[in-house]
Amino acid sequence: MLPRLSPRWARLLALAGVFSLLPWAAVQAADNYPSKPIKLIVAFPPGGASDIVGRFYAEQLSSALGQPVVVENKPGAGTAIAAEAAAKADPDGYTLSLAPAGQLTILPHLSKELRYDPFKDFAPVSVVASVPYVVAVNDTLPVKTLADLASYAKANPGKVSYSSCGNGTLCHLAGELYRSLTKTELLHVPYKGSAPAITALLGGEVNAAFDTLTILAPQVKGGKVKGLAITSKTRSPALPDVPTAEEAGLKGFEVSSWFGIVVPAATPKPIIQRLNAALAEIAKRPETRTKLAEQGLDVESTTPEAFAQLIRDDSAKWGKVVRESGAKIE
Repeated sequence: MLPRLSPRWARLLALAGVFSLLPWAAVQAADNYPSKPIKLIVAFPPGGASDIVGRFYAEQLSSALGQPVVVENKPGAGTAIAAEAAAKADPDGYTLSLAPAGQLTILPHLSKELRYDPFKDFAPVSVVASVPYVVAVNDTLPVKTLADLASYAKANPGKVSYSSCGNGTLCHLAGELYRSLTKTELLHVPYKGSAPAITALLGGEVNAAFDTLTILAPQVKGGKVKGLAITSKTRSPALPDVPTAEEAGLKGFEVSSWFGIVVPAATPKPIIQRLNAALAEIAKRPETRTKLAEQGLDVESTTPEAFAQLIRDDSAKWGKVVRESGAKIE
């Protein structure tokens, strides 16, 4: 006859039994994943580059995983609304988020009111796309190269203006990084979005702009503005005659806007690995490169660990720029 256990020992043994089953339960969940539709949160309204990327990957993931992947647009508060919703979702792999770079690496440095932590609340899955920035100037500005722009700005301190798609955005901080690297004084003029910011450049309201290849390539190709440099390590086929910033003599001026898939932090690793494998397979498809190239985007595929390191590196980089520039959100 077995000895009678005290209530305390009985409870401890029961808890031990429950916890011993948790890893097995996670494995079982991953083996059956996915068994129902998946939601992909996009931080911008329909129609923009982010939404196009999100809907493309939702369609491709649907075929790769064998379950519908439905896009849910949650714009507002500089992408914070989408991030907060994604952070609070059940960590079961059925809520994914297409996170733009600024949501995880810039916004947390600009606001103390955020209800999400980019490091504690999310598990990175993979970067899926990226786009470099372009430095462009109005035709009326008497400069032809990136070095000319720095020389002209130093000769006219505070008189060279640049537009951005809003305070605290990557468009703004790219200009601040350029200002810091070149030791120049530039006048920042924020607008509500890239469209009015580029319209201001075309109309001569401002002298320069730092924006994505997607936005500025058509303007440069059409001869409406001068492209001085692209902020990637290599030249882009979209603007083959525009040198990289390093080729133009400015080292360290690398700016890239990326999109990555993240899930709630407690999502089981086998599910993260399943999603990562699906995204890696999608990245190899010819239609993926073709579709993203139409938007001026490059296809990306990373491990979760590499994506996590990218977030840490970019957060440190842009946090420094925010502190030194005093950038604030509207």
